[in-house]
Parts: sequence; C-alpha cells; structure tokens
Amino acid sequence: MPWKTLDEMEIAGKVVLTRVDINVPMQDGKVTDATRIERIVPTVTDILHMGGTPVLLAHFGRPKGKPSTELSLQQLVPALESAFGRTVTFVERPSREFIDAQSKDSVILVENTRFSSMEEANDPRMAGFLASLGDIFCNDAFSAAHRAHASTTGVAEHLPSCAGRLMAAELKALEGALSNPVRPVVAVVGGAKVSTKLDLLGNLVSKVDHLVIGGGMANTFLAAQGIDVGKSLAEHEMTDTALEIIAKASAAGCHLHLPSDIVVAREFSAGALHEILPAGECPEDAMILDAGPESVAKVAEVFAACKTLIWNGPLGAFELEPFDAATNTAAEAAATLTQMGNLVTVAGGGDTVAALNKAGAAKRFTYISTAGGAFLEWMEGKELPGVAALSD
Repeated sequence: MPWKTLDEMEIAGKVVLTRVDINVPMQDGKVTDATRIERIVPTVTDILHMGGTPVLLAHFGRPKGKPSTELSLQQLVPALESAFGRTVTFVERPSREFIDAQSKDSVILVENTRFSSMEEANDPRMAGFLASLGDIFCNDAFSAAHRAHASTTGVAEHLPSCAGRLMAAELKALEGALSNPVRPVVAVVGGAKVSTKLDLLGNLVSKVDHLVIGGGMANTFLAAQGIDVGKSLAEHEMTDTALEIIAKASAAGCHLHLPSDIVVAREFSAGALHEILPAGECPEDAMILDAGPESVAKVAEVFAACKTLIWNGPLGAFELEPFDAATNTAAEAAATLTQMGNLVTVAGGGDTVAALNKAGAAKRFTYISTAGGAFLEWMEGKELPGVAALSD
C-alpha cells in the first residue's frame, strides 16, 4: 500500500494527532449506538501501548462553523471513557503546552473541529495550527476520507502520517473486494434511485462479473425495458440512462440481474395485503415493494457461484414486514457462505448496515464498513482526499 500504518511509525514519546469518526447517534444526552466509538478502540489502545499520547480530532453533527452546546464533543466523554476503560481529558481550546502538561498515557479529546469555518474550507491556517499540537498524524476516519478538510487532509501536509487500525482495515477490505478481488465477483446495489448511483453502476459493470439490482432502482430498469411497474417508485426520466447501463454491462461481460418475480401491494405499510406476481404483471394500481422468492433464489445461486460479494443497498422496502423478505433471505445466504469460507463479503452504507443488522447477518459478513459517502465514492472509483493525503 502507498500509505503507512501505525507499525511503521516511531510512536514512543510522541503526541499522535488521531482523526476519528465518533459522529454517533444520541438521544436525551446519551449515545444510542456506540459502534463508531467501539471501532476506534484498537487504534487508541495501540498508540498508548506503543508509548504515544493520542489526541483525538473529530467532528459531530453540522454546526456550520459555529460553536454549539448541543454539538459539543464533551457530551461523548462518558461513552469514550467506557470504551477505552480510562479517563479522557476534554479540551476546548488546545495548545501544545496543555498537551505536554498531561501525563504521557493520557487520552485527550479536542472540541468539535467543525466549530471553526476553517475546517471544511481546509484552511491552511487551521491545518498548521492542528499540526502544531502533535508530532505524528494518524487518520482513522475512513468515513470522513471523502472530505478534504483541515483535519483530514490539511494536517497531513505538515506531519509524518499513517492510517489507523480502522482506516487500514477499511482500505484492505475494499482493495480486496474491488481492486484485486478473488473472482467471480458479484455486487448487490439497491436503494431508491438510479440517479444517485450512476457513477457507482458505471464503475461496477466494468469491474464485477455479476450485478444484482434491487429496491426502487430495479423498478426503473424494468420500466426502461417496457415493463409496466404500476404506481411503483421509479425514475421514468432515467430510461435512456438505464438502457445505457444495460448495454455497458453486456459489452463488459457483466451479467445484470433484475427481479423475475415481484411482491406488490396497494399501500405502503407494514403487513399490507400483498401478492407475488411475475415481474411483467404488476397491476396498474399496485406498487412493487420487494423482489419475489424466485428472484431471491436466483440471487443465492449467483452468490454460491462467486468468491467475492460487495453489497450496497437493500433489495426491497426492508423497513416494513413482509417487504424485508428478499433482503433477509439474500443476506442469510451470503452470511452462510461466508461462514463456510466460500465467499468474501464486504458491505457498507447506512441503509445497508441497518438492513443486514435487521436480517441478523451483519456479524457474519467478512467486513462491514462504518462509512457512508466514503464507501460509495470508493466503489465509484473516485480518489478519496483523506486517503490520498496519507500516500508517500
């Protein structure tokens, strides 16, 4: 890899500025999902074990360059202390003198980087100030790597830099799944709109052997082929684009998989009356809310014939039963193949993680990315500024 890891740095006695993502959900002042905090524990722990002092840089919410009590990182201190098993020192206005005055085995948390408008502008003055606080820069926030901010890219121009444990794991998983995968490779792409994933689809058809399209996106592709989708969510204005993607997939030797049977209902609600029909027989007053069992069985067969799976997006309206059936069944098939050692499975994106967790399959996947936008942009083949900044 063109970037270094913690193991390649001289950490002992050094202050390690560590960019992390602890932008976690909260309710009534308490963290409701500590997954992102738990994911940074290995990096912080290893820095301490190697004799370094981790100084955590992070954002929280969208304060738009202005301080906000509701978005202060101070409220995360209890959750961080619980995860690290040690005291965390919070500082609103950091200085190198303050940091050096703390014990060498301290964990120091700096206030929300986005309280300054210079952060998102990647202002050289803020990058220089942040660099003055430490000796080494460690980026462990892959989920923020698609942003060229002062704390993700700017500071890397001033200090010896490396990837943290989470960042390295993310990059290794994605490199293995898309850049240098064990073939055949299958990608599952779901979600509501084709228009939001054009770059993703365009990149994938030239890199994978099979592409499974689900969710509302599948309706757009069905409609583009002249199939009536009734009142289903579909972007009819994207017909030409969908046909171009189909043609590009064919030219690249990528097998495109769309639902052959569908689950339809007249209302979008849990437990709504529904029926399973061939894909070409959606009633005019109904909407497609999931792929049918025949379609899912074919997807499972594709999984079984492949060695690598990349997953982004559900196959149906997974939030509502029984329209979560296709996603749940396909996820279980992928998880079982992973457990058997027959399939490497990498998944990412907010809805994807939620759907796989709901299906009870996430923990059995090879790797689940905590990133949203960064995961998508990597899959789209774009260079991520936060990763590029770590390169020699």
